[in-house]
Amino acid sequence: MNDQHGILERAARRVLLSLARALVTTVNDSGGVQMMQVKLNALETRDNTPRMSEFGLSSNPPVGSDAIVVFLGGDRSNGVVLGTVHQPSRPKNLAPGETMLYSQDGKQIYLTASGGIVVDAKNQAVTVNNATTVTIKAATKVRMETPRFECTGDVVDNCDTGGRSMASERVIFNGHNHDVHNVQGGGSTITSNAPNQTE
Repeated sequence: MNDQHGILERAARRVLLSLARALVTTVNDSGGVQMMQVKLNALETRDNTPRMSEFGLSSNPPVGSDAIVVFLGGDRSNGVVLGTVHQPSRPKNLAPGETMLYSQDGKQIYLTASGGIVVDAKNQAVTVNNATTVTIKAATKVRMETPRFECTGDVVDNCDTGGRSMASERVIFNGHNHDVHNVQGGGSTITSNAPNQTE
């Protein structure tokens, strides 16, 4: 009976030791798997604890983030971090079904339930690198609210139906002329004909 009681006690202890809430104290993000130091309690800190995250999503939780650590078989030397949250920077009050990608300084990509997709860059640059083509398909229009629009290359309208670039239009505009008929002297005013170059 005592043996059975001892086995149950050991099993219960392993179950109790298999999960722990911890605080992130340092993060090493240089390898194939992110390694963390986590503080489990005032007396127990674990180094080199791997953090498993979903494929395609990478983050570096700030120091002080909460973490859930699973210890395989209840072995406190064999832990894995399965989840983290940084309470001060976590966006709150999302509606059911909404998703947000966010950073500690407040940048957000917000997939809303009713307002589309909202990107908040917090007055920082947004850069798309190494794209061969960037295509925006909008049913109504593309609107840009900016004091200055810059482009290092040509701007072409009606590009799929033989349109011309603004640079070629500028050449025609700068060199175009008008015929003026019935030229008169003095203070008379003559309206010229349409330009000879219409395109």
